[in-house]
Amino acid sequence: MAYVVTAPCKGCKYTDCVVVCPCDCFHEGDQMLYIDPEECIDCDACCAECPVDAIFYEDDVPEQWQEYIQLNAEMVAQTPSITEKKTPLK
Repeated sequence: MAYVVTAPCKGCKYTDCVVVCPCDCFHEGDQMLYIDPEECIDCDACCAECPVDAIFYEDDVPEQWQEYIQLNAEMVAQTPSITEKKTPLK
């Protein structure tokens, strides 16, 4: 299991969550961030830092955003890792 970045991140891309991640499992896409499910250690540090409440434990992802579980897993292979805070899109 892992944490998942969902729809509220799209178009925002706040990176507050990235700097608290102890395992550097975040990846940066054009419009949002993604979490590598293979690297995530389920520490919960990122959730509290997300100002738009976009990060959920995999079992708790709301029904309307279930496709983001697979999207995160797919996009980490296509996007670069991010470990530093950047200016959000909004």
